[in-house]
Amino acid sequence: MAVNRDGKRAVSASYEILKVWELETGRELRTLEGHLGWVNGVAMTADDKRAVTASADLTLKVWDLDNGCVLRTLEGHFGPVSGVAVTSDGKRAVSASHDKTLMVWDLDTGRALCTLQGHSGSVLGVAVTPDGRRAVSASRDRTLKVWDLDSGLLLATFHCDGPARCCAFAHERRIVAGDEGGRVYFLSLEELH
Repeated sequence: MAVNRDGKRAVSASYEILKVWELETGRELRTLEGHLGWVNGVAMTADDKRAVTASADLTLKVWDLDNGCVLRTLEGHFGPVSGVAVTSDGKRAVSASHDKTLMVWDLDTGRALCTLQGHSGSVLGVAVTPDGRRAVSASRDRTLKVWDLDSGLLLATFHCDGPARCCAFAHERRIVAGDEGGRVYFLSLEELH
């Protein structure tokens, strides 16, 4: 599920469909249809006009939230897409996949900008910094990895006690993550070049 910045609308994901909700009243605004499998993740652009969804059907879709239309379908992963994060400027998305990679996408063109490789297990979660320069990924291989989104370079790796399921940036340099054993990790990044 994703909630827009002013807290008035949300997009929820399920099997093959998404729903857009008005949070104040609980009213369903529209249904988004087009995926052919479970929708595993959803992120909204900061302007609240678009949503990007990640699906087990190996694709991501970019949606116009005002009319419910698919603007484009992003293809390139070889396994189910497990998560997606969008940069604050709404120009790029980063997807996580069971194919052990992440992909960085140009949302205006639908073009894959680069593939981030380095995990040895399914990538289950992804988050981007508020400035859109870095991403963190959580993997079944028991690691969290920090990436430079402009260069595609791996900046840091943190080893967890169990398969990492989710991650978030609490600040430009603070990461919160969780693993399958119920452990929560609070990480602080030093200056990365």
